[in-house]
Amino acid sequence: MKPKLDRREFLRVSAQSTAVAGLVGLADHHCAATASENPAKSMDAASITSLILDYVAKSPKNSIRNAENEKAWDEPLVGFSRGDDDIYQFFKEDIGSFYWTPLEIFKMTYPEISAKPDELSIISWILPHTESIKADLRKQTKTPSEKWIRARFYGGEFIDELSSHVADTLTKSGYPAVVPILTKNFNTQAVNAKYGFSSPWSERHAAYASGLGTFGLCDGLITPKGKAIRCASVVARIKVPPTPRPYKDHHAYCLHYAKGICGMCIDRCPGGAVTKSGHDKKACASQCMVTSQYAVKQLGLPQKAYGCGFCQTGVPCESGIPV
Repeated sequence: MKPKLDRREFLRVSAQSTAVAGLVGLADHHCAATASENPAKSMDAASITSLILDYVAKSPKNSIRNAENEKAWDEPLVGFSRGDDDIYQFFKEDIGSFYWTPLEIFKMTYPEISAKPDELSIISWILPHTESIKADLRKQTKTPSEKWIRARFYGGEFIDELSSHVADTLTKSGYPAVVPILTKNFNTQAVNAKYGFSSPWSERHAAYASGLGTFGLCDGLITPKGKAIRCASVVARIKVPPTPRPYKDHHAYCLHYAKGICGMCIDRCPGGAVTKSGHDKKACASQCMVTSQYAVKQLGLPQKAYGCGFCQTGVPCESGIPV
């Protein structure tokens, strides 16, 4: 029997690693601790950033679990956006009514707590792959490297753990927080006429809103750390100054859109999922199915393991902003 790619898992991870819906016209998990109405421990942007950076640097679970016990992720970038930022309402209107605003997912998680949009902040962070993992995949043309697949699977487990740690720490400190993609309400089966299958929360859109990067031809987010990355986010009732967005166009960092050149991610994709027209989600999912079979049969990894990432490596935006 062929291994099956779990669509919920694919789309949940897609919310982190591939934009699940486009941007047109634009130039239940939370911690078990009781959410206090009054902060018990003062936290600000600097302390939240340190919390994330320290956990990534010191946690033994930041590993791809190979013989060398290599790290999955290098030092992250952290950004912030406001719960009342108009961009989140734009996402909802453009992607679909099923898409959550920060206030909606907060109220679903904490119906007993009164909150206004301007009392919420979105904490978003970028986790860049290590040079060793990128170099390993860069050499491949058809089959993803074992390191990359391990980073997606075991590194993905670490991302969930990190996100939960951030939300738990905030909540215990008196700032109720939620990890949108880990809630029981996260339904990955939504279908949008414009964008195909979509999720109610996109980590990359949150990162875009938080000043961390813009989208490329393949829908990947191009950041100061490049495109070979993953994203995560937490919504919390805390007021943190937003990170400025140093761009006006959602494709500003992509050479194809900005200068009409490049398109190397088209040639890198072994599944034909990237063309000059953009990213074909169905073709992408089919390619991931192939890699899932390879990961299970050839590498002996768990059933949910898969990986691709060709469009993220061996391209000018792999490790930085190319424009």
